[in-house]
Amino acid sequence: MGKWAAFPQLGEFDFGADEVRRNWARLHAGDAEPLPADPAVLQAWALYHRGEFHKAALAGLEAGGAGVTVANKATCIYATYLEKKEKARLELFQEVAQRAEAQAAREPHNAAAWHHRGYALGRYSQAISVAKALAQGLGSKVKESLEKAIRLNPRHADAHVALGAFHAEVIDKVGPLIGGMTYGARKETGLLLFRQALELNPNSAIGLIEYANGLVMLEGEGRMAEATELYERAAALQPLDATQRLDVALAQAELQE
Repeated sequence: MGKWAAFPQLGEFDFGADEVRRNWARLHAGDAEPLPADPAVLQAWALYHRGEFHKAALAGLEAGGAGVTVANKATCIYATYLEKKEKARLELFQEVAQRAEAQAAREPHNAAAWHHRGYALGRYSQAISVAKALAQGLGSKVKESLEKAIRLNPRHADAHVALGAFHAEVIDKVGPLIGGMTYGARKETGLLLFRQALELNPNSAIGLIEYANGLVMLEGEGRMAEATELYERAAALQPLDATQRLDVALAQAELQE
């Protein structure tokens, strides 16, 4: 996996396995992941929530089974927020997409596997440009993966957010006509997905951020005031773990620009 940069606020979230177990519902309101039975997987999640993403990924892969989900999530969050080298970021997203696809093949009813496949391909697409990704046929893979995750786990708020972002990004780049006819992207669907995500997980900083971005992409500058309010709500949240700390910091940084 190479050397990973450290989470900047390491030590701010001092989770142990028991604390993760007690706070599981709050910590996993976004992905609705079931509490793992394997102590090794729970320990990998503790590393993840502390912000020790590299250790979490390694521990998850070593544990196997449900630990692959920890590894995929830790890698996605690290690549999204902390990896500075573009080549390395792309490789990490490709790695997750391939690993999640293999996981989904083994466990076709595992919503997390489909979500991570869609999420990783979506972030990869943003990095290389959405238009280029659509030309490579990645759009359909993102959409189908996230739709499957939601069918398997309707309470997966993060999958709703990612799928809403897909609809918004496609329409923003190619317009509503081509976006709808060619890629199945629709403004109403995207907005509905964002609203559903926040109903499932109201205190999701990333949900608020992506909804704000989606509003402007789908409905224009006239929704900028509402988008700013969503960013302000995200920036004011008290983060529960390292990932949420990164989400809140993103909102705060955007407001300062």
